[in-house]
Amino acid sequence: MLIARQKDRAGDDRPIEHIPTHSSGRAGATPGPQSVARMKDASIVIPHYRDVDRLRRCLEALARSTEAALSRAEVVVVDNTSGVDLSWVEQDYPFARLVTESEQGAACARNRGVHETTAPRIAFLDSDCVPRGDWLTRVLDVALADEGEVKGGEITTFDETPPPRSGAEAFEAVFAFDQRSYVEDKGFTVTANMVFERALFERVGELTNGLSEDVEWCRRAVAKGAVITYDPGLSVSHPTRGDWPSLRKKWLRTTREGYGTELANRGAWIRKALLMPLSAVAHGPRVLLSPRLNGPGERLRGLFTLFRLRLVRGWWMLVLAWGGNPR
Repeated sequence: MLIARQKDRAGDDRPIEHIPTHSSGRAGATPGPQSVARMKDASIVIPHYRDVDRLRRCLEALARSTEAALSRAEVVVVDNTSGVDLSWVEQDYPFARLVTESEQGAACARNRGVHETTAPRIAFLDSDCVPRGDWLTRVLDVALADEGEVKGGEITTFDETPPPRSGAEAFEAVFAFDQRSYVEDKGFTVTANMVFERALFERVGELTNGLSEDVEWCRRAVAKGAVITYDPGLSVSHPTRGDWPSLRKKWLRTTREGYGTELANRGAWIRKALLMPLSAVAHGPRVLLSPRLNGPGERLRGLFTLFRLRLVRGWWMLVLAWGGNPR
C-alpha cells in the first residue's frame, strides 16, 4: 500500500487517499476497438511502464472528475509492453481505454496515444501523477491561442513514505518539477502535465525518442510559431524519489537524453559540466532556507544530496562529451 503526503505551496501536509496494491492475474491486455459515442473534446494520453500502483492512483484521481468532464474526454493508457496484468484498467475505470506500444520509450508511448485518439485537444499526463480534482475540467475548458499554444501546468510533489525525508526526498521537495521556471526561463514544459491542440502536434510532428523529448519538441513547436505558457490552475502532484538509487537512475537517463538534445552545442555542454560544483554552491541556500523542509536533518540530507548529484552529473556530462557511456 502506498503512503502519501501531499505538499502544498506553504509546505503543509495534506493526505492523499491510500490506494491498495492490485494483485496481478494474466499478463498484458489486448487493445480493444475504440468506442466513442460522439466526438470527444480532449484526449488524455497516459504512458505506463511497470508502475501499476501509481497508475491506479492516477486513474482513481481522474475518476473523481465531474461526470460532465469525463463524458467529454477520451482517456487512453498506453502500456509500453510492461508484461503485467492491466485488464483492470478498462474493468475498473470504464472511461479509460488500454492500448499497447511495443517500442520502448515514453515518447513512443505518447505518440501512440495521440494516434489512437481523435479529439482536437491533447493532454499528456504521467501515470505516476495525481491530477487535482478540477484538472480534467481545466484541460477541457482552458483557452489556447489560435496560432498554437502549449500550456504547462503546475506540478507539486508529495512523499510516499512517512517523515522524516530521505536526502532524495528532500532534494526533490525543493528542486523537482520547477514548471514555472522551465516555461518562463527555459522555454519548455515537461510532458508530465502538458496541454495543446492536435493541429499543433500535426504541424510539429511526433516526439523524438531518446532525447529530452519535452525540450526538443517544445523547441520545434516554438519554431513553428507556438508559444509556451505556464498555467498554475492546471495542477497535478508527483511523488518524490524515495532514495538515492531512484534519483540517480532518473538523472542518468535525463543527462544522456540531454546530451543527445544538445549535441550541436558540445562546447556549452562541457562548460556546463565544469560549472556543476559551483551550481551546487549557488543552490545550497535554497535547501537550507526552504519552507518545504522540516528540521536540520532534512536540510542537511538535502544539501548533501544536492552536492552529490551535481558532482556526479558533472562527471557524467564530461564522460558523454568524451564519447563514453556513463553508468
